[in-house]
Parts: sequence; structure tokens; C-alpha cells
Amino acid sequence: MDTSPVELMLKGYGLTTAEMTYRMPDHIHVLNTFVWQDYDLAPDYPRLFEFIEFWQGSIDGPLHSVRFTHRKQLRAGEWRHVVGEFKIGEFPGRRLRKP
Repeated sequence: MDTSPVELMLKGYGLTTAEMTYRMPDHIHVLNTFVWQDYDLAPDYPRLFEFIEFWQGSIDGPLHSVRFTHRKQLRAGEWRHVVGEFKIGEFPGRRLRKP
């Protein structure tokens, strides 16, 4: 069962974005880029390194370089459980008069 992004963020995961620069297999002097993004745990980055190992073992284009950034978008102290919801222009038990 997949975990939702909100659950991952509450567990300390942050959004990791990596730009992989690799050499084209048939044209070794040509560089190309690939962008990878997933929720990962800093400072070990297990999912990023798992993907890099997969790339090195399964994809023909050898990696030239990897640049990445990591950002926690939500912390446990910033999470609030919302019980109700209001639509703009509507209030519970009261209707707005139409002009």
C-alpha cells in the first residue's frame, strides 16, 4: 500500500529533486539531462541512492554528474487537523440575501 505524500511529510520526508547529467550511449561526447523527484529522508537519501544504483546497473547512459536539492515542505508542528469547511459566501445556518 502506497503512503500518501502528507503522511510521508509528517514522518520527516522532504521533496528531493535531482538533475542527472548523463552521456548518450551511442554518442559519448553528447550530454543529456534527466530530472528525478521523490520524497526522501535527509541526510542519507536512501531513495535517491537506490535510484542512482538502479541507473548504474540498468541504464546504458553513464552518469556524468548528479545535482540535487531537498526541501521539507511540512513539519509535524505545522500540521493542523481541520474539522469543518466553509464555502465562500455560505455560513452555517444562515443564507445570504440575493440582490
